[in-house]
Amino acid sequence: MDRGGVGRVCLALPAARLDHPFGDHHDAYRVGGKMFCMVGERGGISFKVSDIAYEVLTESGHARPAPYMARNRWVNLPQIDDWADEELAEHLFIAHGIVASKLTKKARAALGL
Repeated sequence: MDRGGVGRVCLALPAARLDHPFGDHHDAYRVGGKMFCMVGERGGISFKVSDIAYEVLTESGHARPAPYMARNRWVNLPQIDDWADEELAEHLFIAHGIVASKLTKKARAALGL
């Protein structure tokens, strides 16, 4: 998968939006104003994972703690294509769900979630 592929996967998720809070060279994908995935200009990707997935992925070396976001259980892949497309798409779907589930009931209702 490449940067465009990540965009297609993320924007196909309910109420997902693309934002560029750090300039055009970084793509931030949000749901309800909360970020669930970010792609950097050098081809890396960071995204939200569950507590268990964080432990498994970082301890196995399959991913590394995301810079500045590890305390919030985000992981980082130095290159988007480090994982198979289907595996990455599944993790992005889960990341979206984790973040969406933490929105208020009112916000979820307004977004149709």
